[in-house]
Amino acid sequence: MEPLTTRASKVVNKEMTFGEKIYLPAIFSGMWITIKHFFKKNNTVSYPEEKRPVAPIYRGQHVLKRDDEGRERCTACGLCAVACPAEAITMVASEREKGEESLYREEKYASTYEINMLRCIFCGLCEEACPKEAIFLTDRLVDAEFGRNEFIYGKEKLVEKIDQRIDVSQRQIWDNH
Repeated sequence: MEPLTTRASKVVNKEMTFGEKIYLPAIFSGMWITIKHFFKKNNTVSYPEEKRPVAPIYRGQHVLKRDDEGRERCTACGLCAVACPAEAITMVASEREKGEESLYREEKYASTYEINMLRCIFCGLCEEACPKEAIFLTDRLVDAEFGRNEFIYGKEKLVEKIDQRIDVSQRQIWDNH
């Protein structure tokens, strides 16, 4: 039977030295690394009490902003959902009814607005695509959850509370640079 290739492979059966047999060089190099790390400064942070500084352009949890009168800015145009490369945003548009002028800015609004945080890659394209400046990524961390369904954020988690406004002016300054 003929071999498949014309290359010949040589097997070298070289004897190991005494130092290689007892693995002393490997043990000493491992111990040297351990000793170096033992005397370095500890990088551990006690999270709830002390927090690491984040960059001013950090992109964290999303927020749907309200205007100065407390109405939702989102007009359900769908540009954020189209711009999202991960397809994490879904929305359902509805018409504003009589008497809801104090809740929504325009005649059309998002009755359902959901972001799947497991799919989101926090790229910021949704906030760039929004013509009404309704969605922003804040400096807040996304909360840890136990179930997959809890990572689908609806309007109850995304729309800012009237009495707890979120300042995104620093992000707007950095986006313009």
